[in-house]
Amino acid sequence: MTTPAAFRRPAWAGRNYTLLTTAAVVTNLGSNGALIAAAFAVLEAGGDGGDVGLVAAARTLPLVLFLLIGGAVADRLPRHRVMVAANTLNCLSQAVFAVLVLTGEAHLWQMMLLSALGGTGQAFFNPAAEGMLLSSVTAEQAGRAFALFRFASQGATMTGAALGGVMVAVMGPGWVLAVDATAFALAGALRAFLDVSHIPERSAGGGLLADLRDGWREFTGRTWLWAIVVQFSLVNAVIVAADSVYGPQVARDSLGGAGPWGVALALFGAGNAVGALLMARWKPRRLLLVGVLCVFPFSLPSAALAVPVPIEVLCLAMFVSGVSIEVFGVSWMTALHQEIPEDKLSRVAAYDWFGSVAMVPLGAALAGPAESAFGRTAALWGCAALCVVATAAVLCVRDVRNLTRHSKPVTLAGPDAESGTGPDSRPDSGPDSEPDSRPESGPGSADAEGPVGRLG
Repeated sequence: MTTPAAFRRPAWAGRNYTLLTTAAVVTNLGSNGALIAAAFAVLEAGGDGGDVGLVAAARTLPLVLFLLIGGAVADRLPRHRVMVAANTLNCLSQAVFAVLVLTGEAHLWQMMLLSALGGTGQAFFNPAAEGMLLSSVTAEQAGRAFALFRFASQGATMTGAALGGVMVAVMGPGWVLAVDATAFALAGALRAFLDVSHIPERSAGGGLLADLRDGWREFTGRTWLWAIVVQFSLVNAVIVAADSVYGPQVARDSLGGAGPWGVALALFGAGNAVGALLMARWKPRRLLLVGVLCVFPFSLPSAALAVPVPIEVLCLAMFVSGVSIEVFGVSWMTALHQEIPEDKLSRVAAYDWFGSVAMVPLGAALAGPAESAFGRTAALWGCAALCVVATAAVLCVRDVRNLTRHSKPVTLAGPDAESGTGPDSRPDSGPDSEPDSRPESGPGSADAEGPVGRLG
């Protein structure tokens, strides 16, 4: 019996790519509802915006502290084992969180501790996952593969946010947290079947510190890489403050509560899906120029919450922001796949993640005091302005404007392989594109691996 063409996976989508995509869908279905549930669990326990910020900060602080170690570990141990162990920790912490909320025994310190355990798991998961996905496809198929991965995972984001908002409103946040724990368990089981036999074993090397120094040289040797990571250190901090701390409060006070806020987050997910579909066909030659230009719309939801606008307008702002973040995300992943050697992927990903989330705990923790000092509206306008300023600044970096797409894989490690300066990095006349109208001509790397930046 033959499989219908509509359900047949592409020839290049091998076992690892398929497992990674399926597991990401499962975790996104649970986690995006859990984001809403955690915020409303704090509010229902009598907390305020400052307490919501403290719980968010408690998750991101260990994420910052352990990311670099997680990246070095993921380049030394089989990446799928690191991912499964991290999923197990996330499952257990969310399960305990759910029990405490359902029994009415959740205290602020307990929610902060459990969130911190979840952040620790994510610190080890993210670099390993990014290394797996980036190595799961060939350079020729990278852009399309990453776009389809993000389309599937962001479709789950949209569904999870919508269902999560409804479930919080109807059943309470505890059950949504329980669903998230179950999702982590299922995803960990899937990731246990990933195949890493094609990845060459690394030599013993000089130890953990030597690995971290090697990754640091790889990271700092590329101006475009560290400049954009610095940009997102600020952008992510203000987005977390706006969406995780102020957003639920605006929803409660002006938009009708958890249900409408879940719909708005679902529209963000819908924008993600549309952006991913767009990037499955569009191949901009100036990868980073196009991607960074699409960071400007990230400020729209903060501005919309500052007014605040009607829920319909907020949903539109979230949708546009969702499309834009996918254009950036696929462009960023393709640049990393193109420019970073495979054996350095997890360490570079760790520095990427570390820089990108370094300011998030501070942003989340300061969100409450900023609201008290300046008012919620002024704080939200400040979030939007900082996003715009940081994005405009990074466009001044020449390598960001000039790095171009090519299909030749990078084999040289270190600063000598810096992108934007080699023969395959010819400057282009503008952010034009190459629509990919050619049929797939080969199977790709069926069992290669690697996840997307910021997959969670």
